[in-house]
Amino acid sequence: MKAYFLMWVVAAGTFAAELPVREVILYKHGVGYFERAGELRPGETAKLEFKAEEMNDVLKSLTIQDKNGGKVSGVRYDSSEPLAQKMGEFPFVLDGQNPALSAFLNQLKGAKVSLKFASETLVGSIMGARLVAGDDKHPEREQMVLLTDAGQMRTVDLSAATSVDFVDPMLQTQLREYLRVLSDSRSKERRNVYVDSVDSGTRQLSASYMIPMAVWKSSYRLIFGDAAATLEGWAIIDNTTAEDWTKVKLSLVSGRPISFISKLYDPKYVTRREAELAEDRSVGPEVYEGGVAGGVIGGIVGGMPAAAPPPPPPAPAREQLAMKSMGALSGYANADRARVDASSAYVNTQGRDLGELFEYSFGTPVTVRKGESAMFPFLQQKITARKLLIYSGESSQNPLNATEITNNTGKTLDGGPITVFDGGTYAGEALVETVKAADKRLISYAVDLGTRITTKYDSHSKGIREIHANRGILTTRSAQQETKTYTIKNVDAKAKTLIIQTPQRYGFKVLNQKPVETTASANRFEVKLPANGTETYAIVEEHDIENSLAVINMNPNILYVYTRNKAISDAGKNQLERIAQQKQQIAENDGLLSRTQTDIDNLNRDQERVRQNIGSLNQVAGQQDQVQKYAQSLAAQESRLAGLRDRQTELKDKKSALEAELNGLIEKLEF
Repeated sequence: MKAYFLMWVVAAGTFAAELPVREVILYKHGVGYFERAGELRPGETAKLEFKAEEMNDVLKSLTIQDKNGGKVSGVRYDSSEPLAQKMGEFPFVLDGQNPALSAFLNQLKGAKVSLKFASETLVGSIMGARLVAGDDKHPEREQMVLLTDAGQMRTVDLSAATSVDFVDPMLQTQLREYLRVLSDSRSKERRNVYVDSVDSGTRQLSASYMIPMAVWKSSYRLIFGDAAATLEGWAIIDNTTAEDWTKVKLSLVSGRPISFISKLYDPKYVTRREAELAEDRSVGPEVYEGGVAGGVIGGIVGGMPAAAPPPPPPAPAREQLAMKSMGALSGYANADRARVDASSAYVNTQGRDLGELFEYSFGTPVTVRKGESAMFPFLQQKITARKLLIYSGESSQNPLNATEITNNTGKTLDGGPITVFDGGTYAGEALVETVKAADKRLISYAVDLGTRITTKYDSHSKGIREIHANRGILTTRSAQQETKTYTIKNVDAKAKTLIIQTPQRYGFKVLNQKPVETTASANRFEVKLPANGTETYAIVEEHDIENSLAVINMNPNILYVYTRNKAISDAGKNQLERIAQQKQQIAENDGLLSRTQTDIDNLNRDQERVRQNIGSLNQVAGQQDQVQKYAQSLAAQESRLAGLRDRQTELKDKKSALEAELNGLIEKLEF
């Protein structure tokens, strides 16, 4: 009976039409564009299945089109409501441990059912149902107590019924919905989207959307031939979806448009404001957005006319147009093999600009099974490639074998690894960033052991070159020169071209050489190396040093040093000399003030000593004459002390006048 019950509940479910994938466009920023299309028969609903984490992007980008001009009435999808909460809305529960029909019907006491038996059909309301345990004489059986429409209470054997139907269509609908929710819950990661159509006829429906996807990757082979180099590009894609891509139209887009995740799938609740009177509110801070000012960094772009792509090979049978790899490197040991040539790859792609992006579209439908990855050739053209050496650091005495490639393919070359083959054999590997059409790049792929480089460093100051002043601040500009000398020995019997790359340092400028190319962070210098020869190449850089001093804090001697500098103007020299003289007068006046204060202090000490002597003699008889002498001396000191204090006042007044004049001179200082 349990097996019958399971078949009965499954029959209550419904099935929707699925739209297979027809087109895939992969991007470099973590999303993919998918288009599905198919036939929708009358009464059918299209079903699209997604991972839970894909739903935000689907809800943001989904578009539906009816090719027959019909209308789409709406889109439904599984909500993110918890399963327990969804199940709690139904008037019954299917026990996964005991899926007996009697246990299910016992929850629906009072519901009206129709039971068909071999000889009769009973219609009535459920009073209860139970599972009766078996014994030696009777097997286990399920029973239900039914109140028939005739008013009879009957116990029926459910195993004898050929069908059980709810008379109430609402219960039947609820059971179908319950089973759908239960079925979807088996995979917590899967969510369904349903598209309903209002037309009764057969429709041709398409649905397009964006979902998170693994980015497509590029890898290249640069093959040097006798006369020219060939660049071969392969695209690596990964089908991480849960279904096969069967004969889909595939396109790959180079570029990184802005993309983000917007939380559209999870229910969103808005916190309402509290209403209050204006006078009860405190004033809060207001946050303003900041302004942005940008600049453009220019680069050197090498351009050549775009070369026409080579014609495709003759089209053989479709199954023979698949990729053919270049073979394992172990094959190089074969003496009969002269060289590594370009792959026998059928490149059937069309490239076009999409605004700031670039798209490669494959002309032949492709198939990639779920959970698999694939490689497809998207480029095979002659390209301008100049062999060089590049030296950009002192960690090694050997430069690197390099190539300057000019993208004259007329297409954007997506960034990726490059395997280099030279002279028919493997030469090394490199990485390259995305290269737009007509742009050029340097790539390095191996160490050149036939060239050795040593460096010598020297630094010295060039002294003060400029002196300026403004409102009391003296500014000097001097220079520090640094010379780096490269000694390059080429031991090979062929001439070479070396690129020395040095970092651009803030405040430094190159004096004796002109870079052949400048990037945002480096200068590049080109050196021609003779065969079996040694070349010396020096790069002199200069750094300006600016120093600012407050004139008020400088003593006259320092000021006179600046007046004798050749970089100072006559006007500046005269102003500084006048200020130095004023500072000298203030210093001389300060010296007189100091000596006057010393004399006053000495007289005060002498007066104190005389007063002590007078006090001692007054207590001794016969010392009146000596007391008179001390009194006369004290009077003379008082007179002298008064003169010193007058002198001190004059000097202080003079100092104030001199300092005021000095401040005026400094305030007007400008040259």
